[in-house]
Amino acid sequence: MNYIIEPTYRSGCSVSTSLDLLGDKWSLLIIRDIFIHRNTFSQFLKDSPEGIATNILTDRLKKLRAFGVIDFIQKSADKKIKSFYLTQKGIDLFPVLHSFHNWSTKHVEFEKHEAVKKKLKANKGKTDAEIIESAQEEYMSYRKEEFGF
Repeated sequence: MNYIIEPTYRSGCSVSTSLDLLGDKWSLLIIRDIFIHRNTFSQFLKDSPEGIATNILTDRLKKLRAFGVIDFIQKSADKKIKSFYLTQKGIDLFPVLHSFHNWSTKHVEFEKHEAVKKKLKANKGKTDAEIIESAQEEYMSYRKEEFGF
């Protein structure tokens, strides 16, 4: 069954339009997870610390695919297992995730995950443009190796 979505836009504002498509917490966290090589439904459920419900995960994966942000292939003999990947539209969202990271690191006091601490240390002294370009290139290299394109 195809999942058809006819998005409704509240205004002609580009920020509002982007939020109409991607503005909920779960969509952005799924995109983040795919960037860090979580690709399957079970990985999203087990490896993401936020604890998304299965019905919400199913809905967001369908929506992100319908919007052309992600897609999947079936890599195993088990047809139920889908490996999700970011399309170019999805890869182009990395600067958005990076901006959220920068903002929260600057303005919110919280205990950072070890992976975040490691990234902060590795990226020390780099410009935002360098960090973004490197992350996008790393993901495209991973996608080519993992998915063949």
